[in-house]
Amino acid sequence: MKYIPHSNEEIKEMLKAINIKNIDELFRDIKNDIKFPDIPQIPTTHSEPKLLKYLKKLSDKNITPLDNGIFFTGAGRYFHYIPAIIPYLTSRSEFSTCYTPYQAEISQGTLQSTYEYQTLICNLFKMDVANASMYDGASSLAEAILMAHRLTDKKTFYISRGIHPYYREVLKTYTNPLELNIMELPVKNGITEIDNIETTNDLAAVILQSPNFFGCIEDLTSLQKKLENTKVLSIITFTEPLAYGLFKAPGNFNIDIVCGEGQSFGLPPAFGGPSLGIFTTKLSYLRSMPGRIVGKTIDRDGNTAFCLTLSTREQHIRREKATSNICTNENLCALSACIYLAYTGKEGLKKIAKLNYDKSHYLEEKLIDTGFKKTFDSQFFNEFVLEVPKCFNKIHKKLQKKGIFAGISLKEFYPEFTEHYLFTVTELNSKEEIDFVVSEVQNEL
Repeated sequence: MKYIPHSNEEIKEMLKAINIKNIDELFRDIKNDIKFPDIPQIPTTHSEPKLLKYLKKLSDKNITPLDNGIFFTGAGRYFHYIPAIIPYLTSRSEFSTCYTPYQAEISQGTLQSTYEYQTLICNLFKMDVANASMYDGASSLAEAILMAHRLTDKKTFYISRGIHPYYREVLKTYTNPLELNIMELPVKNGITEIDNIETTNDLAAVILQSPNFFGCIEDLTSLQKKLENTKVLSIITFTEPLAYGLFKAPGNFNIDIVCGEGQSFGLPPAFGGPSLGIFTTKLSYLRSMPGRIVGKTIDRDGNTAFCLTLSTREQHIRREKATSNICTNENLCALSACIYLAYTGKEGLKKIAKLNYDKSHYLEEKLIDTGFKKTFDSQFFNEFVLEVPKCFNKIHKKLQKKGIFAGISLKEFYPEFTEHYLFTVTELNSKEEIDFVVSEVQNEL
């Protein structure tokens, strides 16, 4: 029996109230080529053994399993070592079976870990406050722009073209209903050009990514000087937070909002998710920040206790007062990041970051010796762009068949870089592995 909560008369009354002729008009913004004309045919049920065989057959279609290839790819998803302590602790009953943190008396484990996560994130980025995590880096950045719009009541934003292309697409989705004026800043030599920014009365914020999509470290000192003595907000996003184990944190440059992706902290690439949205800001902007904040207090017996101190999502307060109606908390992912940061510590994070830096520069040097051309002179962390030989596209496909993924073509993202690839190296890529891939490329040239 179908469950239809509304009668035809009620549906007609609701459609009339919103001046819509039929239900199909509610979905007019969805393109016809991605709509199902009919209800898709759902297959019949299978026994468990038969289903497992079917799923195995599907997984075998993958070119190479994630744990059995050689990857020099990144662009927002990174292969880092995940210490065994992380899956062990995250699977403990205090976290895996705990109740929602809204009921503090039986969820102290979750609340404490979230509180510690917030503290570690603030320490890493040198910011005042961090929320209890968000969905992913792209939506975290989108929320930052919405927050800047609320704070300034202005509609013009400058965003760097060096920001991840997918992040910029997400921004369009979030900001179109508000009719915000999004203006792109060009990139020269891998770095965003900010000299021609006009700090007009309608300018809300300037947004850069560092390291940016090309792996280059942006000049935050120049950004700070450009915006000082103005009311224009500064927003820094990132896809590779590990860089701040080595480079100066954005908070040292008086940045207003720092947000981005936390997948590098103890989470696998996992075919694109789940992810962790990091969001930090200054204390003065606390009440306009999206999401939730866990605070530390004492109970009536004088014992340390943790609770949700600030909850400005629409689940908690009136929708029109909520600072975020479209964010999701990734608590288990935040827990993984918390354990990763606590386990590695300040010096450990610095050592891992230094390995990423050294190994990526080693691969760049080797590829240039092989015939690749340097594209940018700007400083980079663990990703870099090279102009490849004319025959490299064919070589790239051959290497893929061997389970070697040597970079990502930029042609799809930046039409001006038709013969350029983005290469990524992390601590998981050994010197022997790098040398082997370089020799494979040399043999094909």
